[in-house]
Amino acid sequence: MIAIGRIAAALVSVVLGACAALPARDALGTLQAGAPADGEDRVIVIAIANPVAELPRLAGSTPGLYARRPRYVAGGDAQAQLAAVAREYGLQPLATWPIPALGVHCATFLIPPGVEREALLARLRSDPRVEIAQPLNRFDTLMAPAPPAYDDPYLPLQSGLQQLGVLQAHRCSRGQGLRIAVVDTGVDTAHPDLQGAATRSVNFVDHDEARFQRDLHGTEVAGVIAARPGNARGIVGIAPDAQLIALKACWQRDDGRAACNSFSLAQALSGAIDRSAQVINLSLGGPRDELLTRLVQAAQARGAVVVGAMPPGGARDGFPVGIPGVIAVGDGRGGELAAPMRDVLTLTPGGRYDFASGSSIAAAQVSGLAALLLERRPGLDAPTLERTLRSSGPNACRAIATVDAGCHCAGD
Repeated sequence: MIAIGRIAAALVSVVLGACAALPARDALGTLQAGAPADGEDRVIVIAIANPVAELPRLAGSTPGLYARRPRYVAGGDAQAQLAAVAREYGLQPLATWPIPALGVHCATFLIPPGVEREALLARLRSDPRVEIAQPLNRFDTLMAPAPPAYDDPYLPLQSGLQQLGVLQAHRCSRGQGLRIAVVDTGVDTAHPDLQGAATRSVNFVDHDEARFQRDLHGTEVAGVIAARPGNARGIVGIAPDAQLIALKACWQRDDGRAACNSFSLAQALSGAIDRSAQVINLSLGGPRDELLTRLVQAAQARGAVVVGAMPPGGARDGFPVGIPGVIAVGDGRGGELAAPMRDVLTLTPGGRYDFASGSSIAAAQVSGLAALLLERRPGLDAPTLERTLRSSGPNACRAIATVDAGCHCAGD
């Protein structure tokens, strides 16, 4: 999986010398395009403090994968320190990327053979030059297996919408203009029920735009949040007037689930911050991760509401639901916010529809509800929003009436 033979030692100066410079695409395959395999546990992430300055674009330059993001240059001090760290610890560079929101420059490195990872990380964490030293963690989306077919396929959808009070809430709010970042796999943005919903999409995994459109998990999540109504077909999303920011950080697996890692998620979260997302949906889960935690906290400090899916078993000590202020969503048995999470009709790639289950779907519904409330009360913070949803049932209509007495969405 890790293309060790293709990463020459000469990449040190290239990888660490330019802000958005990346190793050759084949060297990035293990971090971006490939499914997990043996050897990935030998990759670590290091962050060095790096005050950034914008890099002027050269005339005639050819944009690459990251051309849609702001371009920054690593300061001379950060560049020298990363190169020195690589030399002193015998690390082989793989990739580098800036995170302006945290004022750091990150790099991934391959651990030398025979070096024990945890001991190396302990040494790096005590090094005054190093802001963060951590493993390249793995994360999984949290979709349950598909249920069997039903005689009345729309009944689960209708009952879920009624349970959440969505159709009544649409009298007052449909998430108009709210920016919702879906950090996930790709999304079928050409789906008839998503026409005009995804205003921006960025692929942090690979260059395969056709694959982006075929990805299942992100399409299911996006459909729950923002499927367009009133087009004489399909389903109704919870926040159909919201603007989706589709940020692919996970690759689809053959079993229908998807996997991500610290490298891809850090870029996507930084992208969500750069694009001023007001709601960030994380229908995924994994271990604690310092880098990703700092990015979530940076998003929260900018007013973003972050919603995460509760992992199986109800543990809240990992990413993202272990981070204070993240709204954890599941079936409610672990004290998290409850939302419908079985047999929810949503979108699938190729203009199709199917049922989906799991806390991934529950989290998507709460992200949609958050957008409805934020339209009526801009600037509503996550703790207040969560308390309002809890006290309402959750029920979107009752919750909106709580934050905006001028809304009478219950009707006559």
